[in-house]
Amino acid sequence: MKRAEIKITGQVQGVFFRQSTKEKADELNIVGWVRNEPDESVLIAAEGEEENLQKLIEWTRVGTKFAKVEGVEVEWGGATNEFYTFEMK
Repeated sequence: MKRAEIKITGQVQGVFFRQSTKEKADELNIVGWVRNEPDESVLIAAEGEEENLQKLIEWTRVGTKFAKVEGVEVEWGGATNEFYTFEMK
């Protein structure tokens, strides 16, 4: 189990990005959360199998059909096992 903190920049708020991220995380058996940030980015804290986290990261590079993703930054770490579900904050 690994942890990835993912920051997505661009036009990613108000385009169903968080809801779609939750649906993708649930599909990939990933736990954690997604939230809008004051700088108009979206931040994700995700834990799961590394292969599934990679799939989520690749998905964030495109996002929803209304999103315009400009950047994706990822920081890797060990899983903290603090999450049981994936939530929108």
